[in-house]
Amino acid sequence: MQSFVDETAIEITSGNGGPGAVSFRREKYVPRGGPDGGDGGRGGSIKFIVQKNLKTLAHLKMKQRYRAKDGESGRSRRKHGKDGEDVIIPVPPGSVVKDRQSGITLKDLVHEGDEWTAAEGGKGGQGNWHYRTSTNQAPRYAQQGRPGKSMSFFVELDIIADVGFAGLPNAGKSTLLSVLTNANPKIAQYPFTTKIPNLGVLRRDGYDVILADIPGIIEGASHGAGLGLKFLKHISRTACIAFIIDMGMPDPCGNLETIKNEIKEYSRELLDKRSIIIGTKLDLPDAEKHLEELAQAFPEEVIFGVSSVTRRGVKKLEDKLFEITH
Repeated sequence: MQSFVDETAIEITSGNGGPGAVSFRREKYVPRGGPDGGDGGRGGSIKFIVQKNLKTLAHLKMKQRYRAKDGESGRSRRKHGKDGEDVIIPVPPGSVVKDRQSGITLKDLVHEGDEWTAAEGGKGGQGNWHYRTSTNQAPRYAQQGRPGKSMSFFVELDIIADVGFAGLPNAGKSTLLSVLTNANPKIAQYPFTTKIPNLGVLRRDGYDVILADIPGIIEGASHGAGLGLKFLKHISRTACIAFIIDMGMPDPCGNLETIKNEIKEYSRELLDKRSIIIGTKLDLPDAEKHLEELAQAFPEEVIFGVSSVTRRGVKKLEDKLFEITH
């Protein structure tokens, strides 16, 4: 199974332009034919294109250098040299390309089919046909092709989803995702089962809601503790944050405050996103009481209680997820 990779460095070089040709027309009965050297071909370019089927940057981690082909030399009879073949680098939606040295974002590739030419190939040189004049009928020089460009990028993936599940480890996020969608995440009763963001699609009547299960947030995550900053960034692309709280554990209010504080420390703007609170594991003892405590402490919040085991509340939650994302 291919590992999840959400950041990597790559180096690219576009192709050199082909040189123009120095050539003269040579035909029977035309002993002094004029110059007919053709232009060199353009070097291949390096292009990024978004492909929806990709979910990770693992393919870029495995191959980190890309070079396009050079343009071919011009030919006699004013024939143009063949252009160098472009190199296409496929990336998943949500890929951000940054300059490796400055860290400046150069391109944000969001939607399927989005294309960006990162480095144009060098222009082909002009053949000697272009340099004929009234005083120089037989120019013996042509233009060299222009060189390609070499660049170094840092590519990051910020997962795009309609709703991002944020919660403490073992809060039931992965189980809820598997119940709501066609996802099949690893599920077990110990913290940090989820090591990578999992995506699932909740589909109804031709409409989709993309759900992302973000690895568990712990206190200090905004400063790199646990899985920390590596995955907090994936919440930034979601349209809505769903705070997942385990109702089987004591102090649900404190757990919610911990999650919100870590997100706030990472980016205050994230808490301005639309959000809902989902209390999980209603089938456990004292879960009903804890859900009531949560509702009383946060009367202004939209709160849903569900049990992934008994499916209690799942249908109402589905309705709400479609309502807030469409």
